[in-house]
Amino acid sequence: MMNLANAELKVFIALKPCDMRRSFNGMHAVAVDHLGLTPVPDVLFAFTNKRCNRIKLLYFDGRGKWVAAKRLERGRFS
Repeated sequence: MMNLANAELKVFIALKPCDMRRSFNGMHAVAVDHLGLTPVPDVLFAFTNKRCNRIKLLYFDGRGKWVAAKRLERGRFS
């Protein structure tokens, strides 16, 4: 489980829409190639789709990658 209670979490948000079919390696590639950043501990990357009704979060805990996703049935992320 992610333990973010004591971490100094840095959050990076992708400003352009991303293909939500991507998984661990695909999201990692977007962070490295398009954002120019490497996932390191205590850094969270947020991605959304064109319609802004889906969001994916990529987090590296030092031992592995986490991907969390949410899809809104109504409304949009702002």
